[in-house]
Amino acid sequence: MKHTRVFAILLSFSLAASLAADVATDMAKAANALIASLDAKQKAQVVFDFKSDTRTYWHFIPAEMLKGGGRKGLQIKHMSGQQIELTHALLKTVLSEKGHTKVKNIMFLEDILHVLEGKNRRFVRDRDAYHILVFGKPGNKGAWGWRFEGHHVSLNYTIVNGKLSVVPSFLASNPAVADFGPGRKLVALEVEEFAARDLRNSLNAAQAKKAVIADKAPRDILTSALPRVEVLENTGIAYGDLDKNQREQLTKLIQEYINRHRAIVAKEDWAKIEKGGLNKIRFAWAGSTKPFQPHYYRVQGPTFLLEYANTQNGSNHIHATWRDFNGDFGRDLLREHVKKNH
Repeated sequence: MKHTRVFAILLSFSLAASLAADVATDMAKAANALIASLDAKQKAQVVFDFKSDTRTYWHFIPAEMLKGGGRKGLQIKHMSGQQIELTHALLKTVLSEKGHTKVKNIMFLEDILHVLEGKNRRFVRDRDAYHILVFGKPGNKGAWGWRFEGHHVSLNYTIVNGKLSVVPSFLASNPAVADFGPGRKLVALEVEEFAARDLRNSLNAAQAKKAVIADKAPRDILTSALPRVEVLENTGIAYGDLDKNQREQLTKLIQEYINRHRAIVAKEDWAKIEKGGLNKIRFAWAGSTKPFQPHYYRVQGPTFLLEYANTQNGSNHIHATWRDFNGDFGRDLLREHVKKNH
């Protein structure tokens, strides 16, 4: 019986690895299809050397605020209808249906900002001002990667010999709650905000004393768009100090971030988090517990960091990021590759 269980576990891991490899294969096919559709000028905008510094230069702010006053890559607005479809086909090789919907909603909110800001508009607001970049040659051997990015979205993928890294992963929303009237409310990052607040409000006085790290929320996420992040101060309440329902709430919150991606990809990322030790995870909160009041939280484990801030525009403007201390931009996969081959 014991041997049967061991065999089942090994088979499960083997199937998971096989399915994850299928994602990488689908991704390479979709990326190559997109590249094949480009003319020479477009290809020069999209394809970069894998070792280019551009691969790790990412950001979520308006393009006009970046070095040189713009983003690299090919904008959706400069694509044909077929190329736009191929771009979304590439996104759907790795994003879950829910994750893809979040990205589309965030892009849609750029047009809402265009209207809301009116004459006071400082930056271009356009749902088509999003860029695609590919690094290296897509395939199942060697290393390559790609990024989809614009204001409030930066999705970074690195593939090394068929193994996949999905971080840094950043999504944001302004407005966080867009109310178009009865029954027409759009909340692009609903669980990221409300599940965390529910967890904070469920804490008793002793638990809150551990979880709350500041009465005032920081202005933004502390890690900004750094190409590499270090472990932040190990404060907050530990997973083991939560009751059963609270642990389930924290698990739900973590999985909301990883479930941006297809189930098989999310399953691998959750397994990595579990391997690091759930009891080593800490939840920290700063600021108000009331909606539309400045607040901040982070969830930090031995391998990962989820960081969230909602402090701007009347605290109706979310920034939410997911980082890996060793695996951002596939650094752990690349180290393994170099060690194995050299």
